[in-house]
Amino acid sequence: MSDEALETAQERLGVRFADPALLRRALTHPSWSLEQGGLDYERLEFLGDSVLGFIVADHLHETFTDLAEGDLTVMKIALVSGRTLAAVGASLGLQETVRLGRGAARDGVRDSVLEAVFEAVVGAVYLDAGLETTREFVLRALGDRMDPAALTASAADPKSQLQEYTQGLGLGLPVYRITGHVGPAHARRFAAEVVVADRVLGTGEGHSKQTAQQAAARDALDALL
Repeated sequence: MSDEALETAQERLGVRFADPALLRRALTHPSWSLEQGGLDYERLEFLGDSVLGFIVADHLHETFTDLAEGDLTVMKIALVSGRTLAAVGASLGLQETVRLGRGAARDGVRDSVLEAVFEAVVGAVYLDAGLETTREFVLRALGDRMDPAALTASAADPKSQLQEYTQGLGLGLPVYRITGHVGPAHARRFAAEVVVADRVLGTGEGHSKQTAQQAAARDALDALL
């Protein structure tokens, strides 16, 4: 990767690297390393995933002081989902700077690659400049997705977030079952469970079937994380 390409990447990211080799590595797909030699982004992706998760969790914890763990979990999943991170990577122009091997280049830059590259960049920024600079970069990159109104809306729909998360993990669609109810008709309380990959992953209760299913979805999200 040329110095000019690295300069362009830094301008798009809004981060100046003391060690540009870290950024070059973060932008190198394993297929490129296999063909050309050198290090790829996989170890940085591993690190960046954890750093990103911490920054998002810490921000949510400090911002939404009155929300329960389940709601915070749903918000976090919305922010670190593959779909979100791929969109963030695309907005930063990572598809134009990642180095792909010949075979991978024929397929184009897939969302899974954009997600991985963004996490690798987070890891590279952390190693190069520390946590606070990384925090500033992550919150800036996520942009309007960190808006409290948007996050509150995502917390209100745990079923959608569970579906996105399980599909991203290759586990298929969640299946909900109402397992029982108690109380008179005017004050009935339902119990629900959600099955993922033939396994009961969450249970919940509510005054309607829908709220019981939402409670089960939150329970499953907690289990998955």
